[in-house]
This record gives sequence, structure tokens and C-alpha cells, in this order.
Amino acid sequence: MKVSHLAALTLAVMPIGALVPAPIAQAQLFVSSPIQAVTPNSETLYLNTNATVEQTLRVGAATTLNGRSIPAGAIVRGRFEPAEGGVRYVATAVEVGSQVYPVNAASELLRDIKDPRETSTGAILTDAGIGAAGGAAVGGILSGRVSVGSILGGAAAGAIIGNTTAQRVVVVEPNQTLTLKTQ
Repeated sequence: MKVSHLAALTLAVMPIGALVPAPIAQAQLFVSSPIQAVTPNSETLYLNTNATVEQTLRVGAATTLNGRSIPAGAIVRGRFEPAEGGVRYVATAVEVGSQVYPVNAASELLRDIKDPRETSTGAILTDAGIGAAGGAAVGGILSGRVSVGSILGGAAAGAIIGNTTAQRVVVVEPNQTLTLKTQ
């Protein structure tokens, strides 16, 4: 097979031309810092673990979100959502002035506990009082007289049952800080 000199020259030049670096496309990578969000409520929140609750928070410390500066005081839109063992706060947007930026961030799990309103000393004493009255009534009906044993037994039963049946809630204190990490 005959190859002309011009064809051979073209083949020889092409690989050398391929060695010249091509322009590199540059992508900008935005790294977001966690958002330190503060609950603005003045009273303690008691959240059921089976309900979603809409709640706005405030940014507690300036941060960066997708390359944008988010100042302290900006509004975080989102909700507390049920999760295994408690609830999580899920942020859907951050509002800076009149600008709203979508966001997908969530807090760590906020664990549930027995409702402290139902397990406080006052609540236990109330349950014990109800139990004592019940014990006295049952003792009076069954034996015809009220004894100290029936009163004490009823009081103990009332306190135990009241504490055992207390529902589980997540307690969010006023000005509590939640760390929201983008997902």
C-alpha cells in the first residue's frame, strides 16, 4: 500500500496536537456550614412523637449556605417531624430579608422522655391522692371501714400508675439551639 508523504505528515502531526492541554471546565463546589438555629419561643414546647408541627426558628450565628452568607437572625422555615425515638427538625428554607432560599437540612434526633408535666412531684402527689381516695373507698366498701393500709396502698398504686402511664414527649426549651446539617 502506498502512502503519500502528505498523508503521513498529517498522521504524525495529529498525535502531537493532542498533547496540548485542553481547557479544563471548572465547577464551583459550595460547602455549607451547619446552621445553628435557635427556638424563638418564650415557653417550653412539648412535642408529641406522632405529630408534625410547623415551627420557624432563627439563625443564632452567621453561617454560609451554598456559597451565600446567612446572617444571625435570619428565619429558618421548617417543622418538627416524627422519627424513631423522638423527633427531628427539618428545615425547608431560610429567609434573609425578602429573599427565600430553599434548603434541605435536619437536626440530630431529639429524644423523647416521659412527659415531665405528668411525672413532676405535683403530678405524682395528685395521682397518689387520687389513689388514696380510691383505696379508702374500696376499703370502706369491702370491709366496712377505712384502714391506713388501704389508703397507703391506694396512694402507692396511684403514684405508680400515674408515672407508668405518662405519655412520651420531646421537650424543647426556650432559646434552645439546634444544629441543622444540610443533606
